[in-house]
Amino acid sequence: MSGHSKWASIKHKKAAVDAKRGNLFTKIIREISVAARNGGSDPVANPSLRTAIAKAKEANMPSDNIQRAIKKGTGELEGVTYEDLQFEAFGPEGIGILIKALTDNKNRTSSEIKTILSKRGGSLAAQGAVAYMFKRKGYFEIPFDTIKEDDLFMLVTDAGAENFSKEDDAYYEVTCTPENFENLRSAMEKCGVKCSKAEIAPIPDTRIPVNDAASAKKLMEMIDALEEHDDIQNVYDNSDIPDAIMAQI
Repeated sequence: MSGHSKWASIKHKKAAVDAKRGNLFTKIIREISVAARNGGSDPVANPSLRTAIAKAKEANMPSDNIQRAIKKGTGELEGVTYEDLQFEAFGPEGIGILIKALTDNKNRTSSEIKTILSKRGGSLAAQGAVAYMFKRKGYFEIPFDTIKEDDLFMLVTDAGAENFSKEDDAYYEVTCTPENFENLRSAMEKCGVKCSKAEIAPIPDTRIPVNDAASAKKLMEMIDALEEHDDIQNVYDNSDIPDAIMAQI
């Protein structure tokens, strides 16, 4: 099994910085509320809520905040109703970008995303113009210091993983079908394997090399700006930035 994502490596390195952003708790609270609204308050029976709670705990969110977010989602407490949206866009060099958002004002969010893109050489795309380049997969990142490579490979292979790779001497990447996501997560939890990321996410079928430093810089700045927006939960793209280009930025 194999796979590689230069941009995934870049985003992983940014994780420590992202965790310090003031809007992190806001994003997680929205995710918890929407997951509870859509699937109920029991994380055992609601995988989306379970994933959101795991993110909250990883970010050291107080338990009271988590419980309030769940109750707002189920209607036990009054709260804002958020709409789950997906935007499709093109970045520099024709890179495909999927933008996942939770918002209480679709028109405002659409306008602000359009502005972020246009200022950095990107544009919104028609529905379906980008999404077909991605497939929903279970996705896991496991730090190297969590488990030996051979042990992890055997564990995830037996549990139904599709792909296994090493990224940038920092972490392992594992992907699977959405149907096998919970099986893999349970198998790793039973063995005490801690994931820095575990989600069902759109994964690109192929990646587009970005061989121009100026375009790569624009793309990175664009995705940074999108991720900083309060309404945007996740940004996915199909770029591959070679090491030689990264060295020029």
